[in-house]
Amino acid sequence: MPSDGRPGAAADTHPVRKVARVVLLDPDDRILLLHGYEPGHPDQQWWFTPGGGLEGGESREAAALRELAEETGITQVELGPVLWRRVCSFPFDGRRWDQDEWYFLARTAQTDAALGDLTDLERRSVAGLRWWTSAELSAARETVYPTRLAELLRTLLDEGPPGTPVDLAPEHV
Repeated sequence: MPSDGRPGAAADTHPVRKVARVVLLDPDDRILLLHGYEPGHPDQQWWFTPGGGLEGGESREAAALRELAEETGITQVELGPVLWRRVCSFPFDGRRWDQDEWYFLARTAQTDAALGDLTDLERRSVAGLRWWTSAELSAARETVYPTRLAELLRTLLDEGPPGTPVDLAPEHV
């Protein structure tokens, strides 16, 4: 963790964490999002895509599949291309997180999902998960990361994956 994808301001004193995230779509083109909150402040809530940091010499593809399985229990996945990349920096759990995130498209017919093998920090900061339609995401009043996810998802569903990954604007909090 944090798998929350919350934006923030980059700081030179923190190493940039390499992160793989998953834009997981089911057969009905719903996207799976996790519901997170600041540990100790459950009123500070947001929704975010599954994913997390690379471990050891792990590839981003391997990290995406591992994190998805750990966080949601979903293992029957067809991992697709990298859709988007972004750099973000945010405060979370008493420290600053600087991340270089790659968002992979993935498809699954396995829609039964439940919080799985979470780290201690994830157990203290992830409240649940749910599948969202594009319309539900567009109408959501909750905070969702990355920002513009509803617009990005609608473009993906209308136009298909981009030919090359799209660099999203950096997000800083």
